Amino acid sequence: MSLALNKPKLDNLAGDIWKSAERLRGKFKAYEYQNVILPIIVIRRLECVLLAWREAKRADVLAKRPAIGEEELDRLVKGMELGTAPFSNKTDWTLRKVYEEDQALLEANFRAYINGFSKNVDEIIEHFNYRATIGQMVKNNRLAPILSQYKELELGPDQLSPLEMGYIYEELLRRFSEQSGEEAGEHFTPREVIRLMVELLDIPIPDRHISIYDPACGTGGMLSVAKEHLLDRAATPEERANVEKYVTVHGQELSPTNYAICQADLLIKNDQQAKVYLGNSLIPHDPRSREPGDQLPESQYRFDFMLSNPPFGVTWGGKDGYEAEARKLVKTRYQAGMPRVNDGALLFLQTMLA
Repeated sequence: MSLALNKPKLDNLAGDIWKSAERLRGKFKAYEYQNVILPIIVIRRLECVLLAWREAKRADVLAKRPAIGEEELDRLVKGMELGTAPFSNKTDWTLRKVYEEDQALLEANFRAYINGFSKNVDEIIEHFNYRATIGQMVKNNRLAPILSQYKELELGPDQLSPLEMGYIYEELLRRFSEQSGEEAGEHFTPREVIRLMVELLDIPIPDRHISIYDPACGTGGMLSVAKEHLLDRAATPEERANVEKYVTVHGQELSPTNYAICQADLLIKNDQQAKVYLGNSLIPHDPRSREPGDQLPESQYRFDFMLSNPPFGVTWGGKDGYEAEARKLVKTRYQAGMPRVNDGALLFLQTMLA
C-alpha cells in the first residue's frame, strides 16, 4: 500500500479554494486575498475538527449514561472540551449558525464566535490581524459572501487527515505567497528550492529524536517541507510513525503575520512537538523588551540540522535597526565580526554556527 498523499486530488481541492478567492476582486487588492482566505480556512478546519470531537465525546457519554438529559449532556461535553481538547471554543456558534442568524447581527455574532476560541487559536487570529480584516470585509460587503462560501466546505478529519489538510493549506499559501511576492515585494522561497536544500542535508529516517531549526522560518516552509520530505521517503508505516514521533522542528520569525501562518499550519497538522517563536533570533531575548529576541539561544539549545533562507540586504544597524542589541553578542556569537549595517545575512550564518 502506498503511503504517499494523493497530491493531484489535494491540488484540485486547493485550486477550487484558490479560485473562490476571485469574489474578492475589486474589493481587495490581490495580495490582500490571503488576509481573508487563510484565516477563514483555519477557522473552518478547526470548527470541523471540534464538531467531530464533540460528537465522539457525546457518543462516549451516551454509551455510559444512556438516560442523561440533552442539556446536561451538552454541558458535560462543553466542560470536557474546555478542559481537555487541544483547542476549544466556549461558544456554540459555527460559521453556518452565524450566517443563518439575523444578518443585521452578522458581524457581531462572527466576532463573538472567533473571540470564543482558546488562547492558542486566539493568538493566531490576533497575529493575523484578522479582527481588522473583518472590518474591511464588512466595509466592502464581503463578510456574508465569504461566510456563505466557507460554512459548508468539507474540511473535517473524516475527509482530510492532518497531513492532507496541511498540504492543502501549504499549497494555498504557496499560491498566495507567489502572488504577494510579485505584487507586494514579499520574500518567498520556492518549494522546489527548499526540496533541493533538504535533499542536500541528507536527513535519515530517524530511530531517535532529531531536531531541525530555521532561525528565519517565515511561514514555516523550510520546516514543513523538511518533515514532509521524510514522510514521503518513509517506506513502511513504522518509518512514518518514527518520523512523526522523533522529528521536532524549531523556528523563529519576526513578522507577526508570517508567524501566525506558520502556527496555523502546525495546528492544522496537529504537530504538538514543534516549537516556533515570535521574535528576532539575532538579538538577546529580554522579557521586559517590547521586541522579543532569540528564544532558542545556543547556550540552551543544539540542533541536528539547520536550513534557512534569511532576508538579504535588510538593515540591522543604525537608527532603523537593532545594532545596539546585536552588539551585546559581539564577544560570543558574533566574534567572527559584524557585517555592514545594511545586510544582516552574516548574522544569521553566525547564529546557526554558534
